[in-house]
Amino acid sequence: MAENEFASSADNKPALKEAVCIDAMRIYDSCSDKDCLEDMRVLFPTAVQPLVDSAANVRVRYVDVISVYIDMQPIPFNRGYYSIDLTFFFDVSLDLYGGSIIGSERVNGIAIFNKKVILFGSEGNVKMFSSEDSCDSSCDVQCSRMLPKATVQVARPVALSAKLCDRGACVCGCEPCCVIPDCIASRYGGAFDTSPQKNTVYVTIGLFTIVQIVRNVQMLIPAFDFCVPEKECVTSSDNPCELFRKIDFPTDEFFPPKAGDCNCGCGCNK
Repeated sequence: MAENEFASSADNKPALKEAVCIDAMRIYDSCSDKDCLEDMRVLFPTAVQPLVDSAANVRVRYVDVISVYIDMQPIPFNRGYYSIDLTFFFDVSLDLYGGSIIGSERVNGIAIFNKKVILFGSEGNVKMFSSEDSCDSSCDVQCSRMLPKATVQVARPVALSAKLCDRGACVCGCEPCCVIPDCIASRYGGAFDTSPQKNTVYVTIGLFTIVQIVRNVQMLIPAFDFCVPEKECVTSSDNPCELFRKIDFPTDEFFPPKAGDCNCGCGCNK
């Protein structure tokens, strides 16, 4: 397939015109992980904790990633390698049942996970300045140094289970070990109390991540042509009926496909 990309225009493919130098972020090292985070404590705002203390059962609805704090430091005596500390903050949505709660009560809390990886990021001792820099005399010299950058990609976490424990009933090891930043705590409208409570909620989460170290470099690449748009912009109308007429009739909604017509799933014909 790679050879076809450099075919001549006689094969209806764009011909290679020149080699150009671009400034881009190159991936020097990366790793992927599949972590099962068992029995992570969920922290709740002070105003929500009484609801948790009065509940008799709990069910997890979903888990989402609020933010990931990244700290990268070079490893002494191992040139070119960096230690990357990742702190994940999860938004955990739960349903509380029983006790003094009539029906169910939906609450949200925070779970925290710490992870460390070591990746190769190479070395560079040059400094880079540009016309867009706004550094002044009070800015640290690091603002212009060519250091690598760590990035993390996170898929939507999988909420596996949740359990409610009263004080002393169970001991779990995944306790938060850092302070919740104010910018995250403000999303929940109050301060968080990490001290032992009457009832504690623990969740188990499935997490998929990719961690990378990238560095700004100049690369020589083949160029075919400029990216000139070939599609014309379609002007939309403010008339709702005109927009409605452009929508295809939803035939499948009225006539669901038979088992032999589907392309996937259990029971379909191969």
